[in-house]
Amino acid sequence: MFISSAFAQTAPAAAAGGDMMSSLTTNVLPMVAIFAVMYFVMIRPQMKRQKEHRSMVEALAKGDEVATGGGLLGKVNDLNEQFLFIEIANGVVVQVQRSAVVQVLPKGTVGTK
Repeated sequence: MFISSAFAQTAPAAAAGGDMMSSLTTNVLPMVAIFAVMYFVMIRPQMKRQKEHRSMVEALAKGDEVATGGGLLGKVNDLNEQFLFIEIANGVVVQVQRSAVVQVLPKGTVGTK
C-alpha cells in the first residue's frame, strides 16, 4: 500500500524530461546574473584601484610629498624596497611601509616649520 503511493508521487517528475530546461533557467541563470552584476559592480573596480595603488607606490621617489593611511603628511627622505623614510618635521623622520601611502600630494603642500 505504501509503495504504490510512493511510485505515484515520483512518476510525474520522472516522466517530465522537458522540464529540465525550465528548471535550469529558473534556478541557475539568476545565480549567474547575480555573479555577473557583483563582478562588474564590486570586484572589477576594486582590482582597478589595487592596480592604480600598486603603480603609485612603485613610482614613489625621493622628494615626493605623501599622505599615509595613518594621517601623516611628509616628504620622502629615503626609500628602499619595502619601506619609506618620511620627514614629517625638521629633523623628524619616521619609517613606514610603502603600502601605507594612500596619496601623493602636489609639491609644496607639506610645509615643515
